[in-house]
Amino acid sequence: MCMEVKKGCFCGKNSASFNLRDNIMIPEVVSGLYCPQCSHLIKEFDPETMIYDNGWVIVYDMMLAKGIAAQKLSDAAVTPELLFDQGYVTWKEIYPGELEDSKEEKAKLVEMAQKDPKRYLIEIRNWANARMERLKQEGWRRAQAL
Repeated sequence: MCMEVKKGCFCGKNSASFNLRDNIMIPEVVSGLYCPQCSHLIKEFDPETMIYDNGWVIVYDMMLAKGIAAQKLSDAAVTPELLFDQGYVTWKEIYPGELEDSKEEKAKLVEMAQKDPKRYLIEIRNWANARMERLKQEGWRRAQAL
């Protein structure tokens, strides 16, 4: 089971939804969020507490994360990469806003499902594969693992 958490970015123009895998971590583990419009305000990127993903920066409270991990996880090497890449505190989707972005694209394909179900199955598969390849090319961290 995953808990969803929504956080606003530093400048207040954007937000992102996070999943907390198996509810192991708590929302407060995300201590800051910077979108592509405000991430340039970070004076110095700290790889010990931050993760960068295509213009977005997540700041983790690593002291809190390590304390929780010591109680709930056997892995003692808790890093921002582990939190993000293993899904303990990561984007709800492949990237922030993906659900909204893909709605319009999917709507066109859903219309096809009523008219030509066989073609729809082919097109939806092609769309999903091409979309994931595009997200990989754009540099989204979660897309790289798929």
